[in-house]
Amino acid sequence: MLLTISTDHRPASDLGFLLHKHPDRFQSFDLSFGKAHVYYPEVGADRCTACLMLDVDAVGMVRGKNPDQNFLLAQALQGRCKDRPELVATPLPLEARLDVLCVRGGEAVLRGMFEPLGYAVEAVRHPLDERFPEWGESLYFSVMVRNTVTLSDLLTHLYVLIPVFDTRKHYFVGDDEMEKLLAKGEGWLARHPLKDEIARRFLRFQPSLYRMALSRLVVEEEPVEGEDETPAPERAEETLETPLSLNEQRLMSVVAALRACGAKRVLDLGCGEGKLLRELLKDRQFEQILGMDVSVRTLEVAARRLKLDRLPDHQAGRVKVVHGSLMYRDKRLAGFDAASVVEVVEHLDPPRLTAFERVLFEFAKPRTVVLTTPNSEFNVTWETLPAGQFRHADHRFEWTRQEFQNWATGIAARFGYAVRFLPVGPEHPEYGSPTQMAIFHRDGGEGVTPWKP
Repeated sequence: MLLTISTDHRPASDLGFLLHKHPDRFQSFDLSFGKAHVYYPEVGADRCTACLMLDVDAVGMVRGKNPDQNFLLAQALQGRCKDRPELVATPLPLEARLDVLCVRGGEAVLRGMFEPLGYAVEAVRHPLDERFPEWGESLYFSVMVRNTVTLSDLLTHLYVLIPVFDTRKHYFVGDDEMEKLLAKGEGWLARHPLKDEIARRFLRFQPSLYRMALSRLVVEEEPVEGEDETPAPERAEETLETPLSLNEQRLMSVVAALRACGAKRVLDLGCGEGKLLRELLKDRQFEQILGMDVSVRTLEVAARRLKLDRLPDHQAGRVKVVHGSLMYRDKRLAGFDAASVVEVVEHLDPPRLTAFERVLFEFAKPRTVVLTTPNSEFNVTWETLPAGQFRHADHRFEWTRQEFQNWATGIAARFGYAVRFLPVGPEHPEYGSPTQMAIFHRDGGEGVTPWKP
């Protein structure tokens, strides 16, 4: 692979100081996985370009205990420059070109990874031999990314994302790889809208590793003490300028529905790591909030996310998390105004849906239930999702809009609720929205809104 980094910062020769390599010398280094060659094809006051060419020894990579232990840009990556320390924190207009990069998922994956970090992306797919059209499209791209960032940030982003695009690592992936991901992702990965996918790919889809990494990222993304003291106009501007992920849109839609029904006592069933609980806690309308989940580990993460051990008394009395199953009648769930069930039902085995329905709609029977689930029709719009596969490995099923309507209207008729349906996320003219939401309400306050294709 050839990595080229250029800048038109003046003086452009500052790039040589940051990379710790003299622009007038061609240098080669022995690494644990082969050789690296560094040279400067372009050096001037107005523009400087540095090239790093990796000659990978696949056998050495497998044998090496730590494939990046002698990484020649380690000092630049760590943000150190003995000769010009003031340059380390200086954002520079940088462009990086990668030839040739294997990208599983195509250009959409490239943009989804780089653009949230502020990069402009140009990508050219390398054609396969046209004599063999049955081979399909090439996985290989020449990629150019541009941004005004510190060199350390650029190298850190590349360090994490380059292995993410290919997903095939030729050495053992264990706890040390997770520690690398967390160390190099510090300060930016927790806020990336595709952090889940980045962790999965970087850690070669090993569930125990990426789940642990994500749980630690959840803790690291918590706001620092006193963050709420930031002036409101600045917070509003930051919110407007930050692209919303589908999960954020889903949470805001659920909160809006709960607020609109006037609920004061709210259940969050399958609360997971507490993201919705945190949003509910921000709104004083919700006087009592109970989160329940079957996973003890995720409840521990939720407790840390909500800082339950540090909440002031008036806040601590509003929220509680409990361990429990949606398969069994539970007296703790009775007497609430509303319940949210966000991306939960698709994780249940279909034969168990009947038990869940009775637990929620017959026994707990809140006045309002807000329930979301994926719209399987929308899946074809994601290039990275192979045909016929679910969005998550733990999904037992995913419904079309018609299937979801049939299930929800049957529930409403059986347990005395009315129901209406709302889309969540950007709507495709043919496939609808990525998430579908049903709002159940009893006492005859709302009628059934029929689904329309």
